[in-house]
Amino acid sequence: MDPLTQGVVGAAASQASSKKNTIYLASLIGLLSGLAPDLDIFIRSDTDPLLFLQYHRHFTHSLFFIPFGALLCSIVFYYLFAKSLSLSFKQTYMYSFIGYATHGIIDSFTTYGTLLLWPFTDDRIAWNTVSVIDPIFTLPVLIFITMAVFKKNKLFSVYALIWILLYQTVAYTQKIRAESIISEYANTSGHDVQTIEAKPSFGNIIVWKVIYTSSEKHHVNAIRLGLKHKIYQGQTVDKLDINKSFPWLNSDHQQAKDLEKFKWFSNGYLGIDKNDSNVIYDIRFSSLPNEVEGLWGVRLNRTKSKDEHIDYITNRNRDINRFVILLKMIFDKYEN
Repeated sequence: MDPLTQGVVGAAASQASSKKNTIYLASLIGLLSGLAPDLDIFIRSDTDPLLFLQYHRHFTHSLFFIPFGALLCSIVFYYLFAKSLSLSFKQTYMYSFIGYATHGIIDSFTTYGTLLLWPFTDDRIAWNTVSVIDPIFTLPVLIFITMAVFKKNKLFSVYALIWILLYQTVAYTQKIRAESIISEYANTSGHDVQTIEAKPSFGNIIVWKVIYTSSEKHHVNAIRLGLKHKIYQGQTVDKLDINKSFPWLNSDHQQAKDLEKFKWFSNGYLGIDKNDSNVIYDIRFSSLPNEVEGLWGVRLNRTKSKDEHIDYITNRNRDINRFVILLKMIFDKYEN
């Protein structure tokens, strides 16, 4: 999730466990601890462009790292300000623990993938119920924690947590509904569905991107879920066959190893760019939910030496017209 969401959810959880006389500090510590796991964004390399993908949402986001992450936070906060404000180290640790604990779980609601069970598995857990940025999810939480602070009443924090659970319940229901409808649609189209996965489009849980795979292709469609549903037909892309598309790529080359890393990161949802056969996109994320062209990918280069890394590229199309199209989809004003 975005930093604002991580912070306010951490604050809400810490507030809910606080006392009236410590609600200010509980809010601050919960907010900062809720942000702390994302310090892993500083794990980068000038030579390995995919290192940040490998370690973002990695060990700092694991359920098993929470006690250690909370301890580091509490040491910093205690000696920085909590001690001088008469908060005990035990209280500081408790609020840090609660705030820190929310981060990985909230991130797992998204599609990006989070290593919640590291070091026991490197599976990227993604429940695909909420967009990385969703103001309808975040703003009520922000309002409730602000009221809790000004009113010194943690009942508003409880309301925030109830809203989070309610929103996720509705979102999960929408996800199951999207997958069921598109699965039926695929079967009537004569496609043999092997896997299917729905994810919310940017900033809402009304229009969903649904990817299903048949024997040779990934199929991408969008679906609007109101009282009735509307399918926005999308695009297809061949499943990535490395041996077929890149016969020159030896398995011991660094680019081949990097490509495997990117495949792990994207849960195998990869497709070759129709305009550049050396570019491979993560098709889960796109400007419009019925497109296959991803927001980021990698470019292979046959002229590189065996020890050189693959190139990481971004494709963040900021054309305002595309955002307008998404809004039209959300408000049922778009025909494709």
